[in-house]
Amino acid sequence: MSKSRRMSYEGVAVAVPVTVPYVRYSTHTAHWFIGQALAALVRESGIPKNEIDGLCLSSFSLAPDTAVGVTQHLGLSPRWLDHVPTGGASGVMCLRRAARAVQAGDADVVACVAADTNHVDSFRQTLGAFSNFSRDATYPYGSGGPNSIFAFITANYMRTYGAKREDFGRIAVDQRTNALANPNALFKKGLTLDEYMAARPISDPIHLFDCVMPCAGAEAFLVMSEEKARDLGLPHVVIRGAIERHNAFAEDPVMVQGGWRMDRGDLYAQAGIQPKDVDLIQTYDDYPVIVMMQFEDLGFCEKGEGPAFVREHGLTYAGSFPNNTSGGQLSVGQAGAAGGFLGMTETIRQLTDQAEQRAVKDAQLGMVCGFGMVTYDRCLCTGAVILGRSGQ
Repeated sequence: MSKSRRMSYEGVAVAVPVTVPYVRYSTHTAHWFIGQALAALVRESGIPKNEIDGLCLSSFSLAPDTAVGVTQHLGLSPRWLDHVPTGGASGVMCLRRAARAVQAGDADVVACVAADTNHVDSFRQTLGAFSNFSRDATYPYGSGGPNSIFAFITANYMRTYGAKREDFGRIAVDQRTNALANPNALFKKGLTLDEYMAARPISDPIHLFDCVMPCAGAEAFLVMSEEKARDLGLPHVVIRGAIERHNAFAEDPVMVQGGWRMDRGDLYAQAGIQPKDVDLIQTYDDYPVIVMMQFEDLGFCEKGEGPAFVREHGLTYAGSFPNNTSGGQLSVGQAGAAGGFLGMTETIRQLTDQAEQRAVKDAQLGMVCGFGMVTYDRCLCTGAVILGRSGQ
């Protein structure tokens, strides 16, 4: 494998995975959930709040505030600040930016936080104001938001590659099995393939269990030097490689591949590994078809082989190809932009022996994928990171 020309992420540690418990609805603001996450980072790391000198934030429901407003609200005074409004891709992108800030000496400890609230009308408001495109070109004409968009993408994928609903169902069912071992998951009842197939239609071919459930909550983690993490005695992981891409394959009439495909060679070159060396993967799972695309575009199988791949592999934490070991958004819930951080906190837990009964045996390397900012026929942001156990 050719060597990546990109500067490595050597010397950077990722630690202190935090989840603010999800709730279906909340009258609290996004600021409240961000504050809860920050308090947990301080409490669990032992680092005083005034020593957190970097903040990277993602939230849909924070508006009209941005990250700088949060610094005043929570009494922070960082010397490095970033606001990353890329939704499902924000976890990977916050990590990349925070890691470079630490390497450059622009910050010593960066808190990466994603949080959103979900009151009774917030999802409708988010859809209506998601982008100029949605506001002007789709929402006024009755578009049902992401369900109808991903029904379009899913139907096209099924026609093109012969995928069946049962293939997507295997992804959802195995993730529900994982969620039953995760105390933070909102879904507490098992799911069978028969139940998946019999679920009510939402937007053909999308049915109920293909859709994430909006909720409120937060995810967060800290980025610092490995030396500092060791001095503080914090269990941590290291970054073996990371990529991001925007507006990839714009020439495709409908999305059938994502930006991961453009940069996967660089990702594996940075890490010095092959796809077969990855022990677990956290795909971004707003809909099962996107999970399948990630299996293909990250080189675990060829394009169009995703349906066969999921038939041949068990995707639970104890299976041959552990995927979304927390249960993923399909069974944990989607707390807005925090969905882009869910795979990150889960992988940190897996590789620091904090995943308890859903631990993947002997896992050394984990991949986290990001995917965000949907337009009519595609998403615009993709990213991925490979994390490894410290000392590996």
